[in-house]
Amino acid sequence: MEIGVIGAGAMGNGIAQIAAQSGHVVYVYDTKTNALERAASKLKAVLDRLVEKEKISNEEATATYNRVRYVDSLSPLKNVGLVIEAIIENLSAKQSVFKLLDDLVAPTTVLASNTSSLSIASIGAGIENPERVMGIHFFNPAPLMPLVEIVPSMSTDMKLVEEIRALINSWKKVTVLAKDTPGFIVNRVARPFYSEAIKMMEEGVADMATIDWAMREIGGFRMGPFELTDLIGHDVNYVVTETVWEQFYYDPRFRPSISQKRLVEGQLFGRKSGRGWFDYTEGAAKPTPVEDTELGQMIVDRIVAMLVNEAADALLLGIGTAEEIDLAMTKGVNYPKGPLTWANEIGLDVVLGRLNTLFEEYGDDRYRPCVLLKRTVAAGENF
Repeated sequence: MEIGVIGAGAMGNGIAQIAAQSGHVVYVYDTKTNALERAASKLKAVLDRLVEKEKISNEEATATYNRVRYVDSLSPLKNVGLVIEAIIENLSAKQSVFKLLDDLVAPTTVLASNTSSLSIASIGAGIENPERVMGIHFFNPAPLMPLVEIVPSMSTDMKLVEEIRALINSWKKVTVLAKDTPGFIVNRVARPFYSEAIKMMEEGVADMATIDWAMREIGGFRMGPFELTDLIGHDVNYVVTETVWEQFYYDPRFRPSISQKRLVEGQLFGRKSGRGWFDYTEGAAKPTPVEDTELGQMIVDRIVAMLVNEAADALLLGIGTAEEIDLAMTKGVNYPKGPLTWANEIGLDVVLGRLNTLFEEYGDDRYRPCVLLKRTVAAGENF
């Protein structure tokens, strides 16, 4: 099967690399010639590094590179079996691309979006054969991150979903099936990791360096929320938060932060701009955390309780199974444990008690305990 990729940015190029390494001829389309040139150069450099590290042979690198065709016209994609769109996270832009593809490719060609949070049903609105539209959400960097969320809309042919899932599995990826709801599994469940950390910082519970230290050293996360959002880029992370919040009809659980909004407004996007929560300019002093174990444990307990609550809600609403929710969070964002398994270890009654305390103190619906958590505690069971 030949594959089409729309968008020659980092994500599109990463997806093309994965497919090409798996033996597919891949057509990467972009409207910008310089983007195509950069992508081709980047792919060559990545493959050369893999050869240097003895991960692949020189022959494999050459064959992979030759399978990727960078094109500035959609017409070469006419006969592909699967197209994955990986452009800007903007609904109208994605809809425009899908309508162009709908007029070009065969009725049996699968049209997929790499969106991280937008509605698959909306992206595929107006497509002549909506049963062939789905989400195939890779995580950045696509060649390194194992997880892929497969997201059917209400119209998608589930037999086709299983065929595509098997294909992506053959690319040595770990797939989970997610319902077409805002943020799917990972970007829904992960919101409190960022938002609750920012809220604690704003309230003066602890500074950013201390919260990051606590989540790494006590919580076991690879990165703290502030350093991680600086790495992701606030122009990306904030937009996902805002999108999920808006699509959930402004549910307080997903409310964005004014502090992060100000970073975006000031174009302080994080590492890529030289400054975000932290200053990355040459010679800038790195802030020192307060290594207080009691404070650090409180920070971890509060954020983990919020993650568990969101995972429980995703389970309640059938966004994924318990196993797939935990798998998504460990493979998609490198959590040390799946939040539902973690909750069972802590004790669901303990987690519920922490949420009830926060809800009573703040009177804010962001802390309302999930009904499934309450029911499971009442039944004396685990997730």
